[in-house]
Amino acid sequence: MSEATLYASQDEMLATQSFAGRPLPDLITELQTLYLEDERSWVIGFSGGKDSTAVLSLIYTAIEKLPPHERHKHVYVVSSDTLVETPVVVDMISTTLEQINTRAKEQNLPFSAHQVVPKASETFWVNLLGKGYPAPTQNFRWCTERMKIDPVSSFILDKVTHHGEVIVILGARSQESASRAQVIAKHKVDGSLLSKHSSLPGAYTYMPIEDWSFDEVWMYLLGAPTPWGGTHHQLFSLYKDSNAGECPIVIDTKTPSCGNSRFGCWTCTVVTKDRAMEGLIESGELWMKRLKSFRDLLYRTTKPHNKAKYRNHKRRTGKVHYARGQIDDDTTTEKKVIPGPYWMSYRQAWVKKLLEIQKHLNDDGNPIRLIHEDELKHIRIEWLNDPNEPDALDTLPSIYASVYGYKLEWMQDSAGVLSQQDAAALSSACRAHNTPTELAIKLLQLEQSLDGLSKRHGVFKRIDTLLNKDWGDLDSLRSKKQDASMTLTTMHDAKSVMQDMFQDNTTYQGKTRNAKSVYDELLTGLELQYAELDQ
Repeated sequence: MSEATLYASQDEMLATQSFAGRPLPDLITELQTLYLEDERSWVIGFSGGKDSTAVLSLIYTAIEKLPPHERHKHVYVVSSDTLVETPVVVDMISTTLEQINTRAKEQNLPFSAHQVVPKASETFWVNLLGKGYPAPTQNFRWCTERMKIDPVSSFILDKVTHHGEVIVILGARSQESASRAQVIAKHKVDGSLLSKHSSLPGAYTYMPIEDWSFDEVWMYLLGAPTPWGGTHHQLFSLYKDSNAGECPIVIDTKTPSCGNSRFGCWTCTVVTKDRAMEGLIESGELWMKRLKSFRDLLYRTTKPHNKAKYRNHKRRTGKVHYARGQIDDDTTTEKKVIPGPYWMSYRQAWVKKLLEIQKHLNDDGNPIRLIHEDELKHIRIEWLNDPNEPDALDTLPSIYASVYGYKLEWMQDSAGVLSQQDAAALSSACRAHNTPTELAIKLLQLEQSLDGLSKRHGVFKRIDTLLNKDWGDLDSLRSKKQDASMTLTTMHDAKSVMQDMFQDNTTYQGKTRNAKSVYDELLTGLELQYAELDQ
């Protein structure tokens, strides 16, 4: 489409346009008045979508028009990159942030743009491929807080620490949804343009376009060039090609996150189909087919009938967990197993597939980075120390080398790592003694972690913890559970007999009054019986 805009400059548009029933100059004046009102620095939440872009443009214009001596406080622009954002969106956001930093420096404006990312230990791939977390769903959306909320919140709290209080400016609009309108209204401060932040102390929010309509946002964006140079036509084309909406900047758990095919993470499995990605592919971004295929693979693992195939029967605690039955269910039928992390074999296969996709795209001239080296190193550590399936063969370096043909500089960590020959010998010995190989590896890792220590404080407790985990396949664990249940039933029957036998025995009654288990009560009864025999 043409790069031309309706007005040649922001000034021309300001002189004639009104939005949400008020002239644009009035809104610019409101922004300037709020800016000059106090010393609280501003933080603009920028997602790269239409609403946050409109807000950023308005504020940039308002402060640009102030006399230099009145631009007395800093404006931070913060954008969250989850490291799995839709690639074309990431490129556009990065370009915008660079333009803002460059232009603001040239104009001596108090703006700085920043991109925040999750901690290396909390990225999408470290959690999913490293720890085995299942792909996010509506009921288990573990990604939002770790990857979106925490990085932005940390940035804001850092500014609160430095400045005392800050004002966070968002592109939220009441017309987006009823829930969004309720959140906006709930935290309003009477007689003020500001709202209290729902979870960050020292932070207030301001939403200058909360009354704007969808059409008004686009009328503003396409009406004039951007104040930092260029136009918003690329953004408009991206929306048009994908039929998607903006994935908002998320700063608390009450802000609606993605999950309805908005621009966001290309790995998102909260939705059945990622229509945004499909739209981009249909518009010519054919290279994204490989990403869509990988995303669809992850989505299939979330289907109920596939969970037993892809996921361990144990949780990361090492225990099998069962779904709770109805409160009045006294039957002895087998309860449903709650699946745990992905099996190690699938995680290994998916890392290889992801690296292969990345290499193929790079070889075709696309410099995209789907997974970073720091993430691979954290994944390797998670695999080596996995609570259920420790990767004693240290397979990640060889997986990487098999795809790229060379080795990365890996941290030397030999704890629990076995050669192929040692692993075969250990497996053979474990089979001979009917011992789970994974248990033997965890015990070896524990021994190596204590090597060289003069004091082994708590070692027996740690050994006991390992031994008391649910080792073995699900059938054998169910059999043990059934045997234990039968044993417990027998003990309860014996307890009833014992209680009848000693119902008038004050010694028995006194000793068993605070008994911690059925076993303790039975033991007390047996001791009394032996005492009577001795007499």
